[in-house]
Amino acid sequence: MDSFPTAEPGTPPAGLRETKKRETRRLISDHATRLFIEQGFERTTIAEIADAARVAKKTVTNYFPRKEDLALDHQEEFVRGLALVVAAREPGESALAALRRSFLTAVAEQDPVAGFAGPDFSRMIAESPTLSVCLRGLHDRREDALAAALAEATGAPADDITPRAAAAVLGGVHRALFTRIQDLTLAGRANPEVAEVVEAEAVRAFDLLEPSLGDYARA
Repeated sequence: MDSFPTAEPGTPPAGLRETKKRETRRLISDHATRLFIEQGFERTTIAEIADAARVAKKTVTNYFPRKEDLALDHQEEFVRGLALVVAAREPGESALAALRRSFLTAVAEQDPVAGFAGPDFSRMIAESPTLSVCLRGLHDRREDALAAALAEATGAPADDITPRAAAAVLGGVHRALFTRIQDLTLAGRANPEVAEVVEAEAVRAFDLLEPSLGDYARA
């Protein structure tokens, strides 16, 4: 009879190993962010991050294959965010209504993924050509994921441009609002004030889309 495999003596249980991995990842990320803010992204090396976290360089690259991943470590959450909102929209709710509701909730919560990352982090991105390019790429990938979600939600054929066009418009509004949050933050506005300004602007921005997309992809 087969038996369950046993761990080698001295090997921590699986749950403990996963906890240790999360702690190590967080430790590396925290030290990397601190150094990026203090020295600038381009001037900070992987070796310096490894030394600060007291791990090997190989450990850093195992957890974060690209240097950009160390600075923007919620990339997949950002990329999938809009698509997941569409997929989880409520009965009778359109894609526009679901995305509006989700964004306004993120503003009320001052969610870092929506752009409320604070002045130091926002400045780090703005001053780094590499991170600025990476962020634009993440916006593009988020729009692609949204287009795929809209196509699935509406049953659109593969050659239908409608989901792509709708995603470009909806993604464009989110991109503009994200940039607005960053700009206000870099101008010295505190998060509560930024949230108040952006909430009103977001309502106006989404209202502009209501005539064309108000009923699109209604669940």
